[in-house]
Amino acid sequence: MAQGSGVLIIAEHADGKLAQVTLEVVTAARSLVDAMGGTVTAGVIGAAMDGVAQALAGVAGVDEVVVVEDNRLGRFSGPAWTSAVIGIIEQVGPAAVLAPGTTSGRDYLPRVAARLKTGHAGDAVEVSCVEGKVVATRPMLGSRVQVAVAFEGDGVATVTMRPGSSARAETTGESAQVRTLNVTITDDDLTVVAEPPEGVASGAQALDGAERIVAGGRGLGEQDKFSLIEELASELNAAVAATRPLADAGWRPHSDQIGQTGAQVSPKLYIAVGISGAVQHLVGIQNADYIVAINRDPDAPIFKIASFGIIGDLFEVVPALIQELQAVKS
Repeated sequence: MAQGSGVLIIAEHADGKLAQVTLEVVTAARSLVDAMGGTVTAGVIGAAMDGVAQALAGVAGVDEVVVVEDNRLGRFSGPAWTSAVIGIIEQVGPAAVLAPGTTSGRDYLPRVAARLKTGHAGDAVEVSCVEGKVVATRPMLGSRVQVAVAFEGDGVATVTMRPGSSARAETTGESAQVRTLNVTITDDDLTVVAEPPEGVASGAQALDGAERIVAGGRGLGEQDKFSLIEELASELNAAVAATRPLADAGWRPHSDQIGQTGAQVSPKLYIAVGISGAVQHLVGIQNADYIVAINRDPDAPIFKIASFGIIGDLFEVVPALIQELQAVKS
């Protein structure tokens, strides 16, 4: 095991709010710490991070929050985050560092491992301690098999966690200690800065962190029928998603795609409309609390994992659901 102790997680945030995927990483970190000892330290990097830090301090499983603030870190920069994370590691001394396996996490954490000349495992679905070693479990071959990656030597283990692979830690009434760290960020670290993401359609929600998601599949038949999905999602204040064939066909942007090559989500409610349930899609929704499937084929694979199934014509079922929801609201 690494000479350090405990686990450091790096929080992800957007628009001054803590990203829900961070809560999943807290759960993974807490499980690892319970097995190997130490504490869970949460690192927050950015500008004007007081709100994010305080929110994280109230999350179950977090023992301490450390903050690196710099006005130049208002936008994400892979090299800058790399230097900031290394600075935190040097001052906290963890045995392992976990970060969300998002676009940004997959950018900076491998850089951290390279700079520190230590091991890295990406897209892990579980971390554990086996015979004193940090072990990351990673899916391979389309999630048909899993491999265990054991970290050797004294270096800190760095792992990005696949979104949707753990339950989200909950907020408590308590508050962990928050302290600020001094980390040097040079102008050279800021030579590459990410542009702000393009805005989403009015009323839409990001899949990451959405508590309710309504997704459409090929059963819709025609692109203009996708408006049924959007209308149902609007009534439920839910995010909109699609399967890969629909994204490939241009019906929805690939950012709305759920599955093995898309987003892995963990909403409280997932409504699958006209989705048969190919294994590649099921990989992305396996951590949803409740799955409601609407499909006219009683043998559709989606029904095998659905909490509730509605066998029927989606063009009859979905309008009826929308009508009932509107009636309840009125």
